[in-house]
Amino acid sequence: MPSRFELANAIRALSMDAVQKANSGHPGAPMGMADIAEVLWNDYLVHNPCDPKWSNRDRFVLSNGHGSMLLYSLLHLSGYDLGLEQLQNFRQLHAKTAGHPEYGYAPGVETTTGPLGQGLANAVGMAIAERTLAAQFNRPGHTIVDHYTYCFVGDGCLMEGISHEVSSLAGTHKLGKLITFYDDNGISIDGDVDGWFTDDTAKRFEAYGWHVVSGVDGHKPDEVKAAIEMARTHDDRPSLIICKTIIGFGAPNKQGKEESHGAALGESEVAAAREQLGWSHAPFHIPEDIYQGWEACERGQKHQDDWQARFERYQDAHPDLAREFQRRQKGTLPSELNTEALVEAAQEKAESPASRKASLNCLNELGPQLPELLGGSADLAPSNLTFWNGAKAISAESPDGSYLHYGVREFGMGAIMSGIALHGGFIPYGATFLIFMEYMRNAVRMAALMGQQEIYVFTHDSIGLGEDGPTHQPIEQLTSLRTTPNLCTWRPADAVETAAAWAHALKRSGGPTALVLSRQGLPHQQRNKSQLANIQRGGYVLKDADGTPELILIATGSEVGLAMDAAGELESQGKKVRVVSLPATDVFDAQDADYRESVLPRAVRARLAIEASHRDYWTKYVGLDGDVVGMASFGESAPAGDLFKHFGFTKDNVVEKAKALLG
Repeated sequence: MPSRFELANAIRALSMDAVQKANSGHPGAPMGMADIAEVLWNDYLVHNPCDPKWSNRDRFVLSNGHGSMLLYSLLHLSGYDLGLEQLQNFRQLHAKTAGHPEYGYAPGVETTTGPLGQGLANAVGMAIAERTLAAQFNRPGHTIVDHYTYCFVGDGCLMEGISHEVSSLAGTHKLGKLITFYDDNGISIDGDVDGWFTDDTAKRFEAYGWHVVSGVDGHKPDEVKAAIEMARTHDDRPSLIICKTIIGFGAPNKQGKEESHGAALGESEVAAAREQLGWSHAPFHIPEDIYQGWEACERGQKHQDDWQARFERYQDAHPDLAREFQRRQKGTLPSELNTEALVEAAQEKAESPASRKASLNCLNELGPQLPELLGGSADLAPSNLTFWNGAKAISAESPDGSYLHYGVREFGMGAIMSGIALHGGFIPYGATFLIFMEYMRNAVRMAALMGQQEIYVFTHDSIGLGEDGPTHQPIEQLTSLRTTPNLCTWRPADAVETAAAWAHALKRSGGPTALVLSRQGLPHQQRNKSQLANIQRGGYVLKDADGTPELILIATGSEVGLAMDAAGELESQGKKVRVVSLPATDVFDAQDADYRESVLPRAVRARLAIEASHRDYWTKYVGLDGDVVGMASFGESAPAGDLFKHFGFTKDNVVEKAKALLG
């Protein structure tokens, strides 16, 4: 049987060989953390490489994702379907071994990491999901949800502010099955971090309420193992294991230096490292006994078989719960859920609330029907209106709830939501003001990149929030959301479109959805059956002209009511006007050409878009011959009515601009 050192050297060899062949990458972290990874993966990690999606597996997150060859080496060696040719194609086009770990490429990659600190946030979300799911489904004598979340972080992860947000929340929630390893090598891209990172990390995490194991030699397996054992006994709080390591361990001239961080070592240094490590094998060659020492399929299958036997006993004792657990693991909605009825009910009520209030009305209907909804807000629940009747707050003492108070942690909230979604069993939604999407922007982008079903409730969507002024009034944020690939963005015009937006978001399993909602009341718009159905197509004709229109008014959200008022005035002057509501531009753009032409016929060149957001986005719909009533500056502090008048969102201004287009 190979020694631990030899098993760890397989990681080092594969990592430096792959980076060298690509002439690109980060060999230092994999070489420095190889001994820690070997102990964790061979002695503790419960997983099945032959079934990477087994629900009760431990989760492993490499937050310092630039060290991706560490993860790829572990996956390859332990038996995942990641052949040696994929490691040889590291960082090449269409390879499963992308420069940073990408969810959905290589089996066993639990989340996309790279933007530092977000992997730690995802891990916190996974740990929250595990504990909440366990509280909802486990019963006395029947434990079907019981696994750990392990996370590797580096200096950069802990420098990023998101690490504070999520570690603070993890401590508050006493997430005892979250164990994080800090690679304390003291080196980053710029060199020795003592020049810019002198925090007492142990005291910092102790202050969060974490259990901390300090002073572990990351190159001594016995110390690493003892630290893990200690962490696993502290099930009342998360653990941080601080491991002193040498970056680039084994490279005699570059170890311990920034030179080994983010570039290939060079042929001569790779050869020297082989000699120093006693690794005499050719590049990418792993001896059979090393593979045998790493192989995890057999023991992983045994773990899964044992769990399956437990689940079958659970099934016998609690058949309804077992069926519900299986449904939620598959991510399918309840067969009895009727989202169309939600939309029809809103139309029948004909109410005119703010769309944030209409959203709460939807949640009050959906919450009891969808136990997988796991909501939250960044300390704005009374303003975002996300805490529905019957929702129960999750706490360390009561983890079986359905609502998570994130505190003022927008970025952390977004990345934790991704961890919850990735874990499975939940559809997370989280809320803040639209302007503070900026704080969570990269987490939103990562959710879209990974194709995770998450729902963002962004309220106070325009200058309509009034007196709080330009610091709180979003201008360019809608454009930012709409131009993010795989993010679906809705800005509904009234309660009916709000219900349609929620219906669409719940059915959209391949990516996140942003619901952009108003503070102020929005007038109800009457629709026929065809129009109700067409809301789901992202854009539709809300009011049409008698005959061929000569002018099209395009609007979203609070400006749809304005467009309808202006259309009425223009019609009284003999103009033929069509009003198009376009609540979800990405959904509309995905419709077939015939439908898009039926809504926005190319022959009608006189087009006026109206939205209290940045005007430039709308040029794609109005063309060079059209115009936009929109924002080209920041807002002001004043009552909403005064602001709409000041910035031209009035019937008279819309009518004037429309007549100018018509000549």
